[in-house]
Amino acid sequence: MQTRKLGQLEVSALGLGCMGLSFAFGPPTDRPEAIKLIRAAYERGITFFDTAEAYGPGLNEEVVGEALEPVRDQVVIATKFGIKDGIPMKGVDSRPERIRQVADEALKRLRTDRIDLFYQHRVDPNVPMEDVAGTVQALIQAGKVRHFGLSEAGVDAIRKAHAVQAVTALQSEYSLWWREPEAEILPLVEELGIGFVPFSPLGKGFLTGTIGADATFGEQDYRRIAPRFMPEALKANQALVDLIGKLAAAKGVTPAQIALAWLLAQKPWIVPIPGTTKLHRLEENLGAADVTLTADDLSRIQQALATVEVQGARHAAAMQNLINR
Repeated sequence: MQTRKLGQLEVSALGLGCMGLSFAFGPPTDRPEAIKLIRAAYERGITFFDTAEAYGPGLNEEVVGEALEPVRDQVVIATKFGIKDGIPMKGVDSRPERIRQVADEALKRLRTDRIDLFYQHRVDPNVPMEDVAGTVQALIQAGKVRHFGLSEAGVDAIRKAHAVQAVTALQSEYSLWWREPEAEILPLVEELGIGFVPFSPLGKGFLTGTIGADATFGEQDYRRIAPRFMPEALKANQALVDLIGKLAAAKGVTPAQIALAWLLAQKPWIVPIPGTTKLHRLEENLGAADVTLTADDLSRIQQALATVEVQGARHAAAMQNLINR
């Protein structure tokens, strides 16, 4: 596995998003199986693992901590603060005392003495960004945190944070079907030397070509209420999947590999973090690192994307309070 730089932090070119092992896409994976998958990812070259207090809450960090304890010094662990009581539907909470509490609790759950990358999960409009960045800076000085990150933050928030404590990475949704970061965010992080970590790089599974218009989702699956996964939107967005499928077939790879390879081709400081609960999907995703998209491939994708208008909002109305600020 090749490596890339997020600021000064070196990680594998693809990371593993661990959220789905315990949150958002159905019942939690059995703990032994989740641990087995995370360790399999490490054995196959992944050194960058993403979790958060809010994925459980706390459960995901515990699983990640147990899985990676034997190889702790060989991996980079990212986790997050900023969600009230670790429960997304309660909104945000980045008060300095809460940040410190989350850090201490995360260290215990992760079975470690430092957090490699500590993201603010979502911007808190009630706490000045300068106070947030200053609190993380103090945690860095205390040796509890190595690097500061932001997630789904807007331009103003990124600049304010970076002016106080250098931001190593920004994590936001980015994929072939959500390209909003290209307008303002990617130019800004390039200007400031901040790495970019796309979450949902496979469109929450849609870009793999395995979710049709008649797809159904379980009670604990977030996609059940997401506008973009309603039947009419899935049907309308199938044109994008068909486009990716044709290119994948021509190159002898899978749609998921095309979607990930496209992200890797955008900038050398982009590190996608696809998640999965299945070993064969993990291995498929890792194969994307070996897929080379030529300038002609990328041009054809760009031209085709211009003809597809993606339908459906990214989030259900109940989650709008967590959209970037």
